[in-house]
Amino acid sequence: MFKKFSSEEVSAQNQVKASVQRKIRQSIAEEYPGLEPVLEDLLPKKSPLIVAKCPNHLNLVLVNNVPLFFNIRDGPYMPTLRLLHQYPNIMKKLQVDRGAIKFVLAGANIMCPGLTSPGGALDDEVEAETPVAIMAEGKQHALAIGFTKMSAKDIRTINKGIGVDNMHYLNDGLWKMERLE
Repeated sequence: MFKKFSSEEVSAQNQVKASVQRKIRQSIAEEYPGLEPVLEDLLPKKSPLIVAKCPNHLNLVLVNNVPLFFNIRDGPYMPTLRLLHQYPNIMKKLQVDRGAIKFVLAGANIMCPGLTSPGGALDDEVEAETPVAIMAEGKQHALAIGFTKMSAKDIRTINKGIGVDNMHYLNDGLWKMERLE
């Protein structure tokens, strides 16, 4: 999704009204209860919240020109990897084996066998259509953020095809864009 992403792709940046800002804060708080104590620091009520519109119905939530969250159409808000590395326990985690790492870092979707092999790990509570952090076997930080196509139970039983859509990964365009000027 962000493979060749750059600041030129942003078609519009709008400072949102207070009511829209409240709605964004509320949906992020519901999606990530672990962020509740630091939500005021991340998305301060007083500082302007800017939503940048990009191609493919993508929205970036910016505070002080730093992208913190993104969503597609009206889907759930997902944190950027930089934010996830600061607060690693806010998302459910799936782990891929060593063999899948280079493909995920090239932007490939996460296939079921990469999650079910001996090096992989699944959280059985993960449902379909859920944002998840993709961890790597033997590594500390997440290497990607994905959106599950099927539940963890289905991934384990079917064990074929794409299990998680890769939305944002290390060294993609969004990662390289620390600030949007």
